Amino acid sequence: MKTGSLCAAPLSHCDGVSEVVAAVGEMVRADHPVHDARELLAKGYFAEARDVLREQLAAGTTTRETMVNLAIAEDRLGNLSASRALLTQLSDNEPDWDEPFLRLAESWRGAGEPAEAEAYFEAALQRNPAREEAMVALGALLVQRGAFARAQMLMLRCCCWAPHNAEAWDLLGITLQASRDDMSAAAAFAEAVRLAPERIAIVLRLGDAAMAAGKGLEELARLEQRGLEDPLDVIALTARGHLLGRLGRYHEAADILEAATCLAPKLPEAAAGLAHAMVKGTRTRETLLALDRAIALAPDDLTLRNNKAAFLVRVHRHRQAREELEALIDQHGEQSGFLCNLTNALVSLGLQEKGVATARRATELWPTESLSWRTLSNAMPYSDEVSAAELLRVNMMAGAALPRDAAPAFSNARNAERRLRIGLLSNNLRTHPVGWLTIAGFEALDPAHHDIVCISRNVADDAIQRRFRAVASDWVCLGGGEGAPGPVDDIRRRQLDIVIDLGGFGDQGLMTLCASRLAPVQIKWVGSQSHSTGLAEMDWFITDRWETPPSLARRYSERLLVMPDGYVCYSPPAYAPEVAALPALSRGHVTFGCFNNLAKITTTVIATWATILRRVEGARLVLKCHQLADAQTCERLIREFARHGVSADRIEMRGASPHRELLAQFGDIDIVLDPFPYGGGLTTCEALWMGVPTVTFPGETFASRHSFSHLSNVGLADWIARDRESYCELACHHAADVRKLAELRAVMRARVEASPLCDAPRFGRNLGAALRHAWSDWCARGAA
Repeated sequence: MKTGSLCAAPLSHCDGVSEVVAAVGEMVRADHPVHDARELLAKGYFAEARDVLREQLAAGTTTRETMVNLAIAEDRLGNLSASRALLTQLSDNEPDWDEPFLRLAESWRGAGEPAEAEAYFEAALQRNPAREEAMVALGALLVQRGAFARAQMLMLRCCCWAPHNAEAWDLLGITLQASRDDMSAAAAFAEAVRLAPERIAIVLRLGDAAMAAGKGLEELARLEQRGLEDPLDVIALTARGHLLGRLGRYHEAADILEAATCLAPKLPEAAAGLAHAMVKGTRTRETLLALDRAIALAPDDLTLRNNKAAFLVRVHRHRQAREELEALIDQHGEQSGFLCNLTNALVSLGLQEKGVATARRATELWPTESLSWRTLSNAMPYSDEVSAAELLRVNMMAGAALPRDAAPAFSNARNAERRLRIGLLSNNLRTHPVGWLTIAGFEALDPAHHDIVCISRNVADDAIQRRFRAVASDWVCLGGGEGAPGPVDDIRRRQLDIVIDLGGFGDQGLMTLCASRLAPVQIKWVGSQSHSTGLAEMDWFITDRWETPPSLARRYSERLLVMPDGYVCYSPPAYAPEVAALPALSRGHVTFGCFNNLAKITTTVIATWATILRRVEGARLVLKCHQLADAQTCERLIREFARHGVSADRIEMRGASPHRELLAQFGDIDIVLDPFPYGGGLTTCEALWMGVPTVTFPGETFASRHSFSHLSNVGLADWIARDRESYCELACHHAADVRKLAELRAVMRARVEASPLCDAPRFGRNLGAALRHAWSDWCARGAA
């Protein structure tokens, strides 16, 4: 918190020398000789004022007011030692006068020495307890260092002595917010706004306090009324837009804030509010323009710059995000948000070890912060060095660092046979891997025994979300209200029996809410399901015997719900094109491919693939993902392959494309090479549906064994390697038999369709039995 934004003590805000001089001038007769010097100070002629004042001192016209004004002139000219020496001498000569102590305090505060400043403000108040400038300035310093209780008492006193002082009411509101007295804070801010309606920072703080107090809609109505009284009131428009954003009404917020930025294109708060509102939308180009405009107006707003980098990661412009974040760190030092977003950018660029090292640095600097540990938790599954034991340890640290409410005493009826109310917790109940791999299973649950409630912050009008809406009896949109009740209370009051998390610790995940226990039984399933959650409140983990064999069960903090077939049920899209003929037949060479995220392609993977390409004469490799739309990223990968003896003409890089086109491009691939240690999930299912088998190499972690599960479910165990060398051997072996590849391709889709991977009724029965088992266990433990 910046002191300057909190108080208006004379020397802190003014170019305001006129205010300083006026304060001193009240003590001086109108015809006093210092009058000319005061005018020079007021006009900013500090050197000339100093010369006049020195002449007066030399002439023996030495008054305490002359010395104060000379100290002010010296201070403004940067001669701090001379200024402070004058004030110290004056304080020795006039020990009962508060003015020199106040000016010394301001001098030390301006020099960035808050401890010295506090001591002198205290000295000024000892001499004049009613000096409001000293109270406000000291209060701001106390707030800045987190001494909220002491600042609150001081501001209560100041508001009594000077009820006209908007800064005092503003500071009082801040201290009340810190003590979680949101209703009183809102009242204090409201008084500050009444006294200073033009102060945008105070108006915005009032909106925040009203939201926290559950009075957001009332404050919105007040701002709307203010806008009716003056439609061109840009402060009211800006505050209204910010509040609409807090209410989750992002489209309305963007419309209002666009109007505000038109009326006041140089108002930083309007531009920042517009940028934050647009980040929640889908207009990528307009959002980046809005962020750039806001940053240009407030280049020192590090939150805006960090948010821009995070948005660049979200829209797959990872190299630019990395550059932005590294520049931020160079300029402003390491901060948690910078390091965590940089981790995400680095991992997404295929620089996994750098990303993990960056996240580890964040955990070292902020060892009790949840975000740092969650970022490391998300990065580690992509690292060549990952082990199941270490990943579990990190995930447990991430879970332990989460804030949590006390678990309630659930009153759910402990009847093992009754209809279950099941909450699906995810922002990805839509066209997304979560949707493609789970919706068929939920549709196949017996509605007589399962009542489904979807819980999300995202609303999408796509085919998969429509299927979720059709199967659910209720859709809970978190964040659409005004923050009261909070999401935990909102979910708990739905009286769910089981909550299934389908999001994990990722960017869009809601699993952090599970730390406050939302239901008697909590289960982790698809959605950043890279390994055990490590969350003490997560009771069960849906898996299968390939993903989690008995030898690896001890690497999970949850109890395991082991499905008899696979752990997911794939829903192939109706628009998937027909399986193409094997391209090797017409091209005369084998084409390997990988359409996985670049985050999964490590230097070890590249070295392994290079070995395969060197062994298979004429073979080509096609890589396809969002990141490969960036030329510099492609060039870096080409150089990495060249280090291992593979020329650029054998590697083809492709960027993102619409889903149907992506599926069609599997027609160019003979064999998919699965990355490791984070293997393909949905991508492997899609390849199989398009007739393309995958060579995989499972490891210890859940993320490394997805393809192992899917291939096993369709009867392709001979495509599963036991180590890196056998991975290379398998790829070469299968590439050598083009006739067999063609035969397999011809029957692959029918084989997949008939397998447990796509057998929704069978999967639905298995899922229902697993959920019933978890529920019965809770009922039995209560009875015992």
